[in-house]
Amino acid sequence: MYYYSAKENTFCPAELKQSYIDAGSFPEDAIEVSDDVWLEFAGNPPPDGKERAVGEAGLPVWVDIPPSRPQQRMDEAERKKATLMQKASAAIAPLQDAVDLDMATEAERAQLVAWKTYRVLLNRVDISKAPDIAWPEAPKR
Repeated sequence: MYYYSAKENTFCPAELKQSYIDAGSFPEDAIEVSDDVWLEFAGNPPPDGKERAVGEAGLPVWVDIPPSRPQQRMDEAERKKATLMQKASAAIAPLQDAVDLDMATEAERAQLVAWKTYRVLLNRVDISKAPDIAWPEAPKR
């Protein structure tokens, strides 16, 4: 058996109720729900394109995931761009060291050019076009 809180849209196992009460975190609106309700709404992944919400009866229901806002999409694209830039810089550093020390092989020189080209293309990505961004392809290592 489980408890469900509509206010917090969360479940609590019955065997942990006292622990939640002792910690002062047991939801005041919690109601008992069956294992089947828990299994459908917490024990398994949601159906594609759905998320758990609170229905009119105060029980969980599946609803469509709302489309993301433009600023949200831009923030996600900015995070992705920063992560990819870090990976490119990490790949470039040892290759650049080899070139600077005149120890680079031709393959390393070619890799350095490929990674620097990729980093320049990444830098030019316009995140305001998210989610319709044509991300450059990273060189093979």
